Amino acid sequence: MTTDTEIKDPVVSAAPVESTVSSAPPAPPAPSNGSPAYLSPAEKPVLDGGNGVFFDFNLGARVLLPQRTEGKWRITLRDLDTGNILFQNENTGAFVSSAKRYYVRFGIEVVDISATGVETVVLEHEYDAKGKDVIIQLPVGTLGDTLAWFPYVARFAETYGARVTCLLSGLILPLLKDAYPNLRLMTSDDAAKEGICAQSYATYCIGLFFDDEANAQQPTDFRFVGLHRTAGYILGVSPQEEAPRMVLPDDTRPIPEPYVCIAVQASTQCKYWNNPTGWQEVITFLKQKGYRVICIDQKPVHGTGIVWNHIPHGVEDQTGNRPLAERARWLKHSEAFIGVSSGLAWLAWGAGARVVMVSGFTHPTNEFDTPYRVINWHTCNSCWNDPRVRFDHHNFLWCPRHENTPRQFECSRLITGQQVIGQLKKIVGE
Repeated sequence: MTTDTEIKDPVVSAAPVESTVSSAPPAPPAPSNGSPAYLSPAEKPVLDGGNGVFFDFNLGARVLLPQRTEGKWRITLRDLDTGNILFQNENTGAFVSSAKRYYVRFGIEVVDISATGVETVVLEHEYDAKGKDVIIQLPVGTLGDTLAWFPYVARFAETYGARVTCLLSGLILPLLKDAYPNLRLMTSDDAAKEGICAQSYATYCIGLFFDDEANAQQPTDFRFVGLHRTAGYILGVSPQEEAPRMVLPDDTRPIPEPYVCIAVQASTQCKYWNNPTGWQEVITFLKQKGYRVICIDQKPVHGTGIVWNHIPHGVEDQTGNRPLAERARWLKHSEAFIGVSSGLAWLAWGAGARVVMVSGFTHPTNEFDTPYRVINWHTCNSCWNDPRVRFDHHNFLWCPRHENTPRQFECSRLITGQQVIGQLKKIVGE
């Protein structure tokens, strides 16, 4: 059996080398943000192809060829949509796995070559997820990412007719389950207990793969196509954006007066609106217009070391560990939501709120389209979407171009209160 390295001299010399022959199945990708790892697929491919051959499409195409003492196998992997032969190899027994882990309509062919050279096709299979069990895994602990990606999970099930099980955070699951009755939603812990990985025809992992230079996990770098649309590319469906649907246990109006929701906190300082007077100017403007201003952040104070961010003075404090359905209820009936590029902005989009998004570290294509997007093009901007720099999840003060200089965080620091109020005027009027 060959070692766990790429075959440099495939039988068909024109074929791109896009698979490996190894003694073990491929491992799931490691999330780059420190979140829990994805579940691994079954150690052995789950579909019996006959003649001792097993195959499936869990983390790419996988084929197990039994050891033999006479004759050999010829394994061919094709992309049925492009017509390319992706990999071809002759061996006496091996575990073959494709390099590409995202959606590809693979074709698998296994030929038995006898000791006398007689060739017999023993397996021909074309990928078809219709009526099959497919697992789509979303990383745990990311509200915005999950809400951004989930509509593409539903689109995959609709497009390909698959029986989709989606693994996601138990905190977000209640918000989505009743809106998508055709999908099976589970936490990774429950899925592991039920052993569903031993039954799946295919498995896909959605994530932000910063270091995927070979584009094994994603067909194109997510920084080029946007945080949400990358899921469409990974799953082989239309990348056109679509807000997630939500069913709320209580969707009544929380207060009778007109109000605006805000969320100021973020996971790292570059995501904040770092203008020193911006929030206060906006709150003063809204109150003068007769609006109550409700802060729905989880935390009233957040930061690290000597840097701490407080919710603005004068807002009504609705912070705390509240159910996401409660947050969505407030957002649904608000006149507008003002926030940064964080999970609550994606929740507001799903709830149908008019979103005024203040962000300079991301390019506008990174998030959903909103007519009230605020960015200052006169400053440094969009470092998050620059593949030349690598986001550091462990550096709260990450600013890759200007850290420890007077220009640090200028992308949002130079977004003025006047600029944000200008967008609000489109909503609340002069």
